[in-house]
Amino acid sequence: MAGPWTFTLLCGLLATTLIQATLSPTAVLILGPKVIKEKLTQELKDHNATSILQRLPLLGAIREQPAGGIPVLGSLVNTVLKYIIWLKVTTANILQLQVKPSANDQEMLVKIPLDMVAGFNTPLVKTIVEFHMETEAQAIVRMDTSASGPTRLVLSDCATSHESLRIQLLHKFSFLVNALAKELTNLLVPALPNLVKNQLCPVIEASFNDMYADLLQLVKVPISLSTDHLEFDLLSPAIKGDTIQLYLGAKLLDSQGKVTKWFNNSAASLAVPSLDNAPFSFIVSQDVVKAAVAAMLPPEEFIVLLDSVFPEIARRLKSSIGLINEKAADNLGSTQIVKILTQDTPEFFMDQGHARVAQLIVLEVFASSEALRPLFTLGIEASSEAQFYTKGDELILNLNNISSDRIQLMNSGIGWFQPDVLKNIITEIILSVLLPNQNGKLRSGVTVSVVKALGFEAAESSLTKDGLVLTPASLWKPSSTVSL
Repeated sequence: MAGPWTFTLLCGLLATTLIQATLSPTAVLILGPKVIKEKLTQELKDHNATSILQRLPLLGAIREQPAGGIPVLGSLVNTVLKYIIWLKVTTANILQLQVKPSANDQEMLVKIPLDMVAGFNTPLVKTIVEFHMETEAQAIVRMDTSASGPTRLVLSDCATSHESLRIQLLHKFSFLVNALAKELTNLLVPALPNLVKNQLCPVIEASFNDMYADLLQLVKVPISLSTDHLEFDLLSPAIKGDTIQLYLGAKLLDSQGKVTKWFNNSAASLAVPSLDNAPFSFIVSQDVVKAAVAAMLPPEEFIVLLDSVFPEIARRLKSSIGLINEKAADNLGSTQIVKILTQDTPEFFMDQGHARVAQLIVLEVFASSEALRPLFTLGIEASSEAQFYTKGDELILNLNNISSDRIQLMNSGIGWFQPDVLKNIITEIILSVLLPNQNGKLRSGVTVSVVKALGFEAAESSLTKDGLVLTPASLWKPSSTVSL
């Protein structure tokens, strides 16, 4: 008999299994290092990071430098400060960020090179004495599971080291001034890393938090699908090497904002392809794409006065019906009607690089607009090649050609006949009437706001066996510095 400990363990394993099942994604947004660097660089600019560097209290930091009870150090500080009127950073730049994998899984290393010129004024010379300072702030991006809420990404352990600090006098002066500059440099070596940690690191952390919040808001922007719309929600984030991956669930909402379908658990495991040097990749599973297509192509009825719109097709239809029943063909008037009704929603099938749409169609032919009963009713299983293409940040689906794979006679007022004798003309009617109407609805496309929000003008699409993949198509130029 199992004991309480065994029961507790089984419950824990079951809970873990249920959580993993719940978090199975139906979409994934992968952000490469280029996008991460660009977004974080922009946030640093928005947070006035270079202004923070320019306001670093260098002189105050030296004055507050702990002497550690060593008289020589205290004497040195006092001697140096006796000749310093003012000391501050005159220019500052944040150079191109680096995003690299960490030695630990689920962590990422961010390096932020800092380039500054500082100057001090001394009664010994009439000009400002300048020196060049280079250092590098480093921080770790990791998964935070400590909070009671959902797992999120955080930036921590921000610091700079003495090893990355280089200070060099820009111009040579007299022996006394050069010696003074050297002593001042020795005092800045321990002071500057502390200043960066205390003054700049909080800004870096705030910038990352805002960047992460913007990304989460970005994936939640609704995608319009005719009268319905699709929304994504974050299930969990992850770090893979030098990429951030956001695993998403999806939901379909009607025009009233009511959720009609949830996609928080993909029917099949969603394979996540590698970026292959693409700045980002947005992968959406088959079931979400199918639901989106269905939402854009609801069941509809089309009524056509065939002789008025397509007279040649009307003539050929009359000729084909004449082979079945001459009297019925003679009764076809100039107001003959073809009624096409799509049943339910189309079925969407995807494979590696290929897709097709299958739909069930009911077609009725009336001798005239006054006729109450159709000459016959056909049930048609039709299919079309489905092709995705992009125009800017819009994803567009186009149905190419159509085939009547199977035709069944549902009822007939002109006697029984083999419906395949009408296959060619029926296929042409569907091709001329149904396909243009459906492509007209699809031509408006679906705007994928993530494309331009991440800094790209256009996207390109591809199909895998699991789903649809969007990657940027336009050239992308990351910022090299944060300008003042």
